[in-house]
Amino acid sequence: MSYFVELVDHRLARLLTPARRDWLRSPRTLLLGFLGLHLLFLFALLPTILTGRVLGDLPLYRTWAEQALANGVWQGIDVEWVYPIGAIVPIVLADAAGPLLYQLLWFVMTMALNAAAVGILTDWGRDRAGYRAAWFWLLISLLLSPVGLLRLEGLSAPLVIMGLVLVARRPVVAATLLTAATWIKVWPAAVLLAVVAAGRRRVRVLVTGGVITAGIITAVWAAGGVRFLTGFVTMQSDRSLQLEAPVTTPWVWLAAMGQHGTTIYQNHAIATREVSGPGAAFAAAAMTPLMFLVIAGLFVLLLLALRRSRDTTQLVLMGALALVTTFVVLNKVGSPQYLLWIAPVVAVGVAHDWVAWRVPAYLTIVIGGLTTLVFPIFYLPLVHGDTGAILLLTVRNGLLVVLLGWSVLALWRLALAGSPASVRLRQRAGSRGLAAH
Repeated sequence: MSYFVELVDHRLARLLTPARRDWLRSPRTLLLGFLGLHLLFLFALLPTILTGRVLGDLPLYRTWAEQALANGVWQGIDVEWVYPIGAIVPIVLADAAGPLLYQLLWFVMTMALNAAAVGILTDWGRDRAGYRAAWFWLLISLLLSPVGLLRLEGLSAPLVIMGLVLVARRPVVAATLLTAATWIKVWPAAVLLAVVAAGRRRVRVLVTGGVITAGIITAVWAAGGVRFLTGFVTMQSDRSLQLEAPVTTPWVWLAAMGQHGTTIYQNHAIATREVSGPGAAFAAAAMTPLMFLVIAGLFVLLLLALRRSRDTTQLVLMGALALVTTFVVLNKVGSPQYLLWIAPVVAVGVAHDWVAWRVPAYLTIVIGGLTTLVFPIFYLPLVHGDTGAILLLTVRNGLLVVLLGWSVLALWRLALAGSPASVRLRQRAGSRGLAAH
């Protein structure tokens, strides 16, 4: 893999001359890039906005908002809900100007949070090291725009970027942002776990997160919805293997080849495609315990690495990448927006140390492009068993596994960095190098 990374770096170095790099590191250029990208998004959404319609998951969000505001039926309070209760805040907020402007307000919220994330990544234009990360995030936003603009991840992802950047110098603010993101979509809990395991300000983060969580639970209890507080967990527990999940890939191929008893079908209750077949039910039941087992192992590895690593920021970021990628790879659900769980961590890693984060950055860009090819571009052919579409999905899922392996290996190396065995290996390598000269 190092050969391909060096090859890409060499090509980029030839393309991005010093003058071009200085131009890209200009606050004005970054601002124009940000505005240009979001104007492109607005132009693409304009027909939908002008006709008062909504796209993606927003029709469902708007329905929930209207039920709450018009009928007094609140998801997660009056009925069981698939999302953590905090998700109701942006969902209802987007309906503040009425249902006809729902798409516009959702776009405005997404753009505002993206602007804040880019600003904090670059310290509002003052940190030149953050420009590469900002451009990376804008590129990922473009590649994943079909889901980033139309689902809750478009809001939770920039919150995670801001939280990770601020965790070292403003732990209370960072913990607030990460806790809020977790109560919108549960995946930022993996980032919080890495911060608690390896961060220097873990006590402040724990206390802040605990206070906010206690406040949310108290508010839900007062509203009479405490019995539905964990509905987002229980409603997911009986799901089958989703079409795009990495673990589902063998059954997708079997269904395409006409294997008896293996099929791709529509789960109308939750509006998603799932796969059934021999062993699929067992795999679906085994994935969640396996995922938590791996997460526990990574947590222990983080604690071991903390004793030897001098760069705690790098350790937190690597741990967050390994944990979040585990959430994606070992999940029986595999929606396309899940890459927006990984990309924020990589963006902050790129800002921290480009050389160390080149591999996940390049992998995330390629995986992002393949993800959008799979959904929405070739999704219907995939559902119907088209070989080319399945091959795209297989490559995408294979690269996700590669990314998980790379992150775990990087974390393992950090854990062994100061061990006596690693010191002896470096000394032997050094002595061989001297002998060669």
